[in-house]
Amino acid sequence: MTTNRKIQNSGFYKEPGPKLSSESPFESMMERFRFAADILGLDKGLFKYLSSPVKQVIVSIPIVMDNGSIEVFEGYRVIHDNVLGPSKGGIRYSPDVNIEEVKALAAWMTWKCAVVNVPFGGAKGGIRCNPKELSLAELERLTRRYTANLLDVFGPDQDIPAPDMNTNEQVMAWIMDTYSMNVQRTETAVVTGKPIILGGSQGRKEATGRGVVTVTLSALNKIGLLPNKVTVAVQGFGNVGSVSAQLMYEQGSTVIAISDISGGYYRKEGIDIPAAMAYTKENGSLEGFPDADPITNEELLELECDVLIPAAKEDQISKHNAHKIKAKIISEGANGPVTANADLILEQNGIMVIPDILANAGGVTVSYFEWVQDRQGYFWTEERVNRRLNRLMKNAFDNVYNVSTHYNITLRQAAYVYSIDRVATTLKMRGIYA
Repeated sequence: MTTNRKIQNSGFYKEPGPKLSSESPFESMMERFRFAADILGLDKGLFKYLSSPVKQVIVSIPIVMDNGSIEVFEGYRVIHDNVLGPSKGGIRYSPDVNIEEVKALAAWMTWKCAVVNVPFGGAKGGIRCNPKELSLAELERLTRRYTANLLDVFGPDQDIPAPDMNTNEQVMAWIMDTYSMNVQRTETAVVTGKPIILGGSQGRKEATGRGVVTVTLSALNKIGLLPNKVTVAVQGFGNVGSVSAQLMYEQGSTVIAISDISGGYYRKEGIDIPAAMAYTKENGSLEGFPDADPITNEELLELECDVLIPAAKEDQISKHNAHKIKAKIISEGANGPVTANADLILEQNGIMVIPDILANAGGVTVSYFEWVQDRQGYFWTEERVNRRLNRLMKNAFDNVYNVSTHYNITLRQAAYVYSIDRVATTLKMRGIYA
């Protein structure tokens, strides 16, 4: 049986990728990729192929601001892989976005699609801007010019964008319309995460949180815990965190802590999640929530609980605090909440980590459903969407769990092994066009 120590000491796959700190998202992804490549005995040429993006595009985006001045923004689109099908990935608007971050996120999308058996490759995009400083009209002009600059990249059979940080269904509507105007037909399948009236899917907004809960319930079943007998802490009360908390609450779990940017809130006997969601809707955040004791986001992570769902930001659990984590299961609602250098500490402490590329893949799964519905011109009920999502997520968890048992490795390592093997096997079958 292969052991973790033996694999991690291998230096065979150390060439590709820039030299970044061990805390960086790209290096965290590459460390896990190298491990999986070693287990699979991946050919060195295939390793180079799968660690290199297929396409990287940087575009200048000049727009006329509301005051009549001209500003030029920088936009990115990285297609990491398209072996399994059209590439798929979100677009984020942020002053910090850069090409290295987009490359890492695009690679994550490749493995995320493969692990849930969705026929997409991975991509990601972004525009370096501060959307809070732009008017709605400026955001629209920025989005439309970015789309126009990438008309030869985007397409329902080529590359399909979706919402990400600081983008939403309105931004997706602008992308869809701009693309449609240029190809002179309404092409709803070019983008997902759209408004329902423009071909969006029922259940899309709740999909990521629902997927988190589906795999969490599967994990609880594997270790013999009943949902109505467990305690849960959720970091982050945005779309993913609030839906995860609500669905675990509906399962009868005791949600002892929640948090958002204003801090954490703890109640040993359990928090009334519907009341917390109503409070947030009315007040804009959890700040001042009266029915729980205030704690910090850091303290929330270290609470004694059965399930911890980090659904806020990346790098929340690192080598500096991993030894303080007391949960039995960590289900990664956010992308990259656990750094690579914390993995071994959590493993040694017997904590099961359901990795982000599996746990939060519900979003891309229902994006796939949206794309299918747009292509068919026939739309499903929310019940059907949820039923199919639950089935795909449960099957994905079982596949990853079986790989982890076979190789005696963690679920994160198994998720990478499973997804990379699937892409590599497909690539070998297709061959390299020359």
